[in-house]
Amino acid sequence: MTTIIKIQRLRLLYALCLMGIVAGLTMTSPSLVTAVPFGVESSATDAVKGTINDLIQVLDDETLKQPEQVEGRRHKIEDIIRHRVDYAEMARRALGAPWSTLSDRGQHEFVELFVQLLRDTFAGRITDHSDEQVIFLGEVRKEAFAEVKTQLKGGKIDTPVDFRLIRRAHEWRVYDVVIDGASIVSNYRSQFTSIIRDRSYVGLVKKMKQKAIAVKAFEKSSLP
Repeated sequence: MTTIIKIQRLRLLYALCLMGIVAGLTMTSPSLVTAVPFGVESSATDAVKGTINDLIQVLDDETLKQPEQVEGRRHKIEDIIRHRVDYAEMARRALGAPWSTLSDRGQHEFVELFVQLLRDTFAGRITDHSDEQVIFLGEVRKEAFAEVKTQLKGGKIDTPVDFRLIRRAHEWRVYDVVIDGASIVSNYRSQFTSIIRDRSYVGLVKKMKQKAIAVKAFEKSSLP
């Protein structure tokens, strides 16, 4: 069944990118989000809609809209997103073959760097405004995997956005998003493969660490 969510004010496209859920899902009334009755297994679609509802509550909080609450607001958004994304699965797929050669410690380090990369890339863009709609077209499920198909309808352009989720401990978690046919995971894997080929895996990690340090320095110098 097709579901339409109207976007009235703040675009969450980049906030959702932060967790891998990248779909122009934005401000709407919580009443439009489907509630799942107690005892009924939630679908991957329910998981995506529920996350939007939680984000809306933070974004509608007048206290958090104050200039001095910018950092706190972002942390709350990141916390909501952190509980909906399987960062380890996303990082593993983005890195590709080298993942299996890493120790547990090395894998943990890469996941942390990957999360930081996502944060640095998208976190500063969560205040974009637009007037669009998100249409939920349906869900395809195969065992522990599901794909939620949506369409972002803008004033001039309609963009297909598909969420890929995996079932973990009775919860659906996002591990990839495909925007207009382009997979976020595949895009990162292509970049990582190129850097590893030119500089080695150690070179990739060094580059990711340097970027994280540069962003932190910029954020610190930009604080009022």
